[in-house]
Parts: sequence; C-alpha cells; structure tokens
Amino acid sequence: MGPAELIQATAIARQYYLQGMAKIEIAEAHGISRYKVARILDACLAEGIVKIEINPSALVDTELSERLRAHYGLRHAVVVSGPFPDIGELRQALGRAAAGLLAEKVNEDDVLGVSWGRTLDTMAQQAQGLPPCQIVQMTGIAGAVQASSVDLVRKLTSVTRGGHFPIYAPLVVSDPETAVALRRQPSIQAAVSRWKTITIAAVAVGSWDAAGSQLFPILSEKDRRELSGLDVVSEMCSILFDANGEPLNSPLTRRTMAIPYADLASIPEVIAVAGGEAKTAAIRAVLRGQAITSLVTDADVASSLLARDAPADSSGRLGSRRGEA
Repeated sequence: MGPAELIQATAIARQYYLQGMAKIEIAEAHGISRYKVARILDACLAEGIVKIEINPSALVDTELSERLRAHYGLRHAVVVSGPFPDIGELRQALGRAAAGLLAEKVNEDDVLGVSWGRTLDTMAQQAQGLPPCQIVQMTGIAGAVQASSVDLVRKLTSVTRGGHFPIYAPLVVSDPETAVALRRQPSIQAAVSRWKTITIAAVAVGSWDAAGSQLFPILSEKDRRELSGLDVVSEMCSILFDANGEPLNSPLTRRTMAIPYADLASIPEVIAVAGGEAKTAAIRAVLRGQAITSLVTDADVASSLLARDAPADSSGRLGSRRGEA
C-alpha cells in the first residue's frame, strides 16, 4: 500500500470505526464505490492498520464460559475468573455473576424459585434490577432463620417488591407424618402449591460432606448411616444424586420440606450457582443428570469439568426433556 493509499485507507478506517459512518456515506465522500470501501477496510485489518480487540469484563472468562456451555449443552454458563484468595471472595464473585444473570433473565411474569446456600446468599445481597416477580422458597430452613432460605427470600423481595412465599419450617422433620401436616399449614401450602408454577430457579449444589452441604450437617448419625450405602455424590434442594446424576430414593425424601425432583425437573430454567474445587464432583453429577439448564461457577471447576466429561448429547435436557432450544 503506497503513501496515498495509506492516507486514504486510514481516513476511511477512522470514519467507519471511530465516527460510525456508513460505507455508502464514506464512498460518496471519497468518490469511490462502497464495494471499494469494503475492500479497503478488509485490507486495513489484514495489514494491521486496524486492530480489533475484544475486552470483556475481567470478572467473566467468556471463552471458558462458552466452551463449558457448548460441552454440556447448557442454556447459559458463566465462569468467573480469579484468582480468589479465599472461599469468601469466590462466593462474592459467584454471587455477583449470578445476580447479573438473574437480572438479565427474570421478567415480571416469571415465578422465581430459590433454595439456600452461602453463595446464593451473596447473590441476594448483590441483586439489583429485578422486576416485581413472585419469589417462592423451595426448601425449608437449615440453621438459623437469620441465615436461611427465608432470609434469602426477604432480601430478594426487598429488590423486586413483588409477591413472596417463604417456608417457615425446618428442612428436615422427625417423620413423614409431620412433613405432611406442615405442608397443609396455609402459609406453607401457599409456597408448596406454587412449586409447579416456578419458571426460573436459582439453586445451590452441595457436595456430600459437612463443609459443602446445608443438608449433611443437620442430619443425625442414624440418618447418615442409612444413607451411607447410597453412594451420594451431590445434593441439590435436598435431593440426593449419585455420580451419574440419578436422583436417589431414600427414607429421608419423605421427611424433607423441599421441592420434589419431579417438580424441579419441570422448571424451564434451573440456574445452579456453585464453585470451589471441592464441589467439582457434585457439580459434574447434576450436569450429567441434566438436572440443571445453566451454571455459574469458577474457572478451576470449569477446567476440571471440561477435562473429564465427554461432550453433551444433543438429545439432553434442553432438547427432548424440555422440548425447546
């Protein structure tokens, strides 16, 4: 490209990329055809006169997110990039990303279901821009009310100003009869009756140990012994999963105040929010079982998931089970 051509090409590139002029306008200004303008712009890119950089938010690893989404056939995958000095900072980053995804996806007509977890709690703290949708609690209380699914619903409702349906009952009760009786209570029935109407859910994924699960620590030693032979790998909404993501049948199911698997599986969009290498196997299980449609996680977990599993079958949850793309 000679000096005159270089001067013209640079001027055209500035007009197109910086000033936002249309190719036809540039062509008229320079007395050439718009096809020649297009060829000059292509030459500018080829010869390095123009360099285009994609500079996404430092919070999200967009390339890894897309690889993970495609690999498992997910609707959305959001991978936060580190490093994170401690688990608290990781939870904050995951919560921030999840809050942003909810703000994008939740509409006024949606019914938002939520379970509970420490990462979901950080999501609720950072939530903003949510429309006045209904919010339904999907699990009972594990621990103090001040740090539970009830409090999470309260935090989200302070943003949405919409209808809310908490469950003021323990996550695990003493026997199936008590669970049935509690579900008949009008305030609890108001939430339970709406489980089938949930259109978007935000859920935590627990590993089957005291540190990574909200369910495991509140079980009795007798309960744990009874479950020890089931090869539990993952827990989500108090539903237990094996390594292949198959939901496990156990006596505990009838004693939990939580959404049943059949209702969870019918929710059009289930967003799991979980990270930390200790939860990799648990997250892999719910992905294999297609119990979720979207995932918010961290780069270390995403890399491990991509390294281990074969690509998702196109006939998975977003295809045959959902009947939608």
